[in-house]
Amino acid sequence: MKDASESSNIVSLTQRLDPSSERGGALLNTIRDIAGRRLQILVNGMFEHVDDALFDLAEKAENNAAQMHYFDGMREVRKRRPMVERSFLGQISRDLSDFASSYRNNTGGNGSVSPPLGSVELSLVADNELEESLAITSMIGKNETRLTRDLFAVNQRLSVIYGGVKIDDATNPVGPAALSQAFRQAMRELNAEMRVKLIIYKLFDRYVLASLDELYQEINAELVQAGVLPQLRHEIPRSGGAPRTAGAATQAAEAAGAGASEATFLADDEAGASSELIQTLRTLFSARRTTPVSGGAQRLPAGAVQLPSANELIGALSVLQSQAAISQQMPLNTGNSSELAGEVQRLKEHLLAQIGSLRGEKPSQVSTIDEDTIDLVGMLFEFILEDRNLPTDMQVLLARLQIPYLKAAILDRKLFAHRQHPARRLLDALADAAKGWSAESDRDHRLHDKIKSIVDRLLQDFDDDMTIFERLCAELQEFQDISRRRAELAEQRVAESTRGREKLEQARRRAAREILSRIEGQHLPPLIHGILSRAWANYLVLTILRQGEESSEFRDALRFANDFIESTKPARTLDERRALRQMLPGIERALRRGLANVAFQESDIDRLLAQLHTYYRHQLGEAVPEAEVQAVEESTTLPIPESIQPIAESEAELSRSEPEPEPAMDTPEMQLVAELKPGTWLEFVTGPETIERAKLSWISPMSGRYLFVNRRGLKVADYAPHELAQALASATARVLESTALFDRALDAIVGRLSQPAPSQAPNE
Repeated sequence: MKDASESSNIVSLTQRLDPSSERGGALLNTIRDIAGRRLQILVNGMFEHVDDALFDLAEKAENNAAQMHYFDGMREVRKRRPMVERSFLGQISRDLSDFASSYRNNTGGNGSVSPPLGSVELSLVADNELEESLAITSMIGKNETRLTRDLFAVNQRLSVIYGGVKIDDATNPVGPAALSQAFRQAMRELNAEMRVKLIIYKLFDRYVLASLDELYQEINAELVQAGVLPQLRHEIPRSGGAPRTAGAATQAAEAAGAGASEATFLADDEAGASSELIQTLRTLFSARRTTPVSGGAQRLPAGAVQLPSANELIGALSVLQSQAAISQQMPLNTGNSSELAGEVQRLKEHLLAQIGSLRGEKPSQVSTIDEDTIDLVGMLFEFILEDRNLPTDMQVLLARLQIPYLKAAILDRKLFAHRQHPARRLLDALADAAKGWSAESDRDHRLHDKIKSIVDRLLQDFDDDMTIFERLCAELQEFQDISRRRAELAEQRVAESTRGREKLEQARRRAAREILSRIEGQHLPPLIHGILSRAWANYLVLTILRQGEESSEFRDALRFANDFIESTKPARTLDERRALRQMLPGIERALRRGLANVAFQESDIDRLLAQLHTYYRHQLGEAVPEAEVQAVEESTTLPIPESIQPIAESEAELSRSEPEPEPAMDTPEMQLVAELKPGTWLEFVTGPETIERAKLSWISPMSGRYLFVNRRGLKVADYAPHELAQALASATARVLESTALFDRALDAIVGRLSQPAPSQAPNE
C-alpha cells in the first residue's frame, strides 16, 4: 500500500464533487472571481497598447489609403473598447456559470465531452473568416503547448469539481481555446477591417494569453488549498494515445494567415514563420490526400517503395528543363481549371518517367514532402494562368517558369514562406512589370523582350545555383528603374499640360464672367465693346494665370474695365468733361500696357488708340468730322489680331459651354472610384478586340478628372469620376490588384485547399 503522502499522477474519478453542491458552487464562484479579476487587468493592459501599435503601422503605411485604415481602426477601437471588454468578460463568466450543466447535458453521464461550439475548423468560409480562424487557432495551439504543465493541472482539478466529467484543453472554460473564442465573439462589436483585427489578435496573444500562467497558478493554488487533488504531479501521460491535434492543421494554418497580415512587426522570427507556413500547407495537402476519393490512387505505405531522392528529382527536372528550353514550351497550356489540374499531374508523371529512365525503373510515387512541393508549385502556376491581373501574353511567358521554380522549391523549402526569398521577389517583380504591359505601350518590345530574356536564361542557365535569382532580380530592377525614369518625365509633361489647359479654361471663364457682368445689358459703342470682350478679356486671363485672382494686378485690370465703361457716358456739363479729361491719360496708359502684354503690335495699338481719340474728342464736344465719328461708332473691323479670341457673348452662352454637373451616384463603383489613388493600374476595353492598361497618374484638384497614362507615361484617357464609375459598372474598365502575385497566389491556394475536394463522396 502506498504511503498517503506519496505523489501520484493518477487521477481517481471517485474524487468528485457535485457541481450543484454548495462546495462545488463555491469553488466555481472562486474560479470565476479569480478569472474575472485577472482577465480584466490583462485585457485592459492589452487595449492600452492598441493605439501605439496602430499608430506605428499608420506611420509606416505604404500609401494614404492604408494609413487611413489604421487611423479609422484607432478611432473605432477607442469608441467600442468598453463594449468589447464587457462582451469578453461577460462571456467568460457565463461559460463558467453554465459549464457544469452544459457538460452534463452533452455527456449523458458517459464521462466524455464534446468540443465547445467555439472550436475552429477549416471549412468553406469567406477569406476574412478563414484568416481570422487561422489567427485564432495559431494562438490556441501555441499557448496550449506553452502552458502544458499548469493547464494539465487545472484540467484535472476541474474534472473533480464537475463531477468526474473529463476536461481537456479544448473544453476547459478558462483554457486558451475558450478565452480566444470568447474574445473572437467580443470582436464582433468592432467594425474594423480584418487587417486591424489581426493586429488586435496578436496583441491579445502577447498581453493576455502570454500571461495565463499566473492565472492558472492562482487557480491551482486555490483548489489545492481547498483539498482538490493536492498531491497531483504536474506531468502529462505520454502514452500512445491520439495526439493533441485539434488543431494541428489549424494551428499551422493560422500562422499562414497571420503571417500574411499587416502585423509583421509582431511576428516571430522569420525562420519560425517559415516553418509554420510550410507546415500549414503540408497539413492542408495531407488532409486532401487522406480524404477518401472515389477512384483515386492510394499511396503505398512508407518503405514499400524506394522513393526518389532530392538529387534524383533535381537531375530529372534538369533534363525536363533542358527540353523545355530547346522547344521553348512548357508542359502546360492555358486551358480551364480541370485541364490545368490534369497538366499538373502529367508533369508529375513526366518527372517520374524521367527518374525511371535515369535509374532504370520507374518509381510509382515520390515522398510526401516532395509531392506537396510539386503540387504547390503546380497550383502556383495554375493561378498565374488564371490571373486576370496579367495580360494573356505575359501569362504564357511566366508559365514557362514552372520547372525552374519547382527545382528552386526543392532546393530551398523556404521559398514559399519567406517574402524576401530571391526567387519569390523575382517572380513578384516579373508579374508587377507585366501588369502594365500592353502591345500598344510596348511597340518597341523592350519590356516583352526583357521578360522573355529572363525566362529564357532561367530555363537555360539555372542548375542548382540559387544566386541566379538574385542577379536576375537586380537586372530587372535596373531595367525597371530606367524605364520608370523615362516614363516619369513623359508623365510629368502630360500632367503639366493637362493642368495648364484646365487652368487656362478656368481663367477664361473667370475673365468672361467679370467682363459680362459689366457689359451685358449696356449699349456700348462697338469699339469699346470689342476692346473689352476680346483684348481686355484676354489680358484678364493672362493676369489670372501669372499673378492670380487675388493679386493687385488683377484688381487694377478690373478697375480699368469699370473706368473704361464709365468713360462712355455722355459728358454734357463742364464738370463731366473735366472728369473725363482726367481719366483719359490713365485709360491710355493702362490700355497700352495691357495690349502689349497680350501680343499686340505697336502699330495696332497706335491705330486702336487713334480710333479712341476720335471717339473721346466727340464725347468732349470737340469738332470732329461726322464721318469719322460715325466710322468709329459703327466700326466692326478693329485692329485686333485674330489670335485674340472673344469671350462668350452672354452669361447664358457661357453657362451652356460649361461642363454639366456630375450626377449624384451612390453606387459601389462610385465608392471604388473615390478610393482610387495615383499609381493604381486599371484595364480599359478600348475597342471590340483591343484592351489597354493604364495607371492613374493624376487627379485634377480643379475639375476632379482622373488622368491615366500607360507604362511609357503617355496619356491613355481622362475621366470625370462619374464617367469612370460608369465604365467600371459596364465592365469596360477594371481595377487591377496591387497585392504581390505570390501573396495572392498563396491566399488562393490556402482557400482552395480548405474546400472539400470536388470528387469527395458525400457523407464519407
